[in-house]
Amino acid sequence: MFLLRTAFWMGLVLALLPTFGAKQATAPAPGFGATEAVTAASATFADMIQFCSRQPEACAAGAQFASAFGQRAEAGAKMLYEIVGQKLGKADAADASGSVPTGEAKPSQHTLTSADLVPAWHGPNRKDRGSI
Repeated sequence: MFLLRTAFWMGLVLALLPTFGAKQATAPAPGFGATEAVTAASATFADMIQFCSRQPEACAAGAQFASAFGQRAEAGAKMLYEIVGQKLGKADAADASGSVPTGEAKPSQHTLTSADLVPAWHGPNRKDRGSI
């Protein structure tokens, strides 16, 4: 039933999209307005509701396909979630520990020597200058 609904709505969207192809100059387009489109869509939807009562075998096969597709999609999403979780977990572990888990040593960020830490000369304070 899901596939039928999806096909219906996709068909409706495609029918209502404007065409960008070459215009036909031989005959004017027939009058097909929004009311006719809504009437045709509602008739199609009403017919689709009765599909499973008319074709129970096709409806059962569609349900089996949808179930198998759903299980595969769920398994794929789970694998993707685990892969992304592992990648983010490694990145979080590297940020928290300060080391890269791939085996490469991260260079130290404390590269200043004791001579670098001595403050630079700033001259005498204004108070110490006296009057000039």
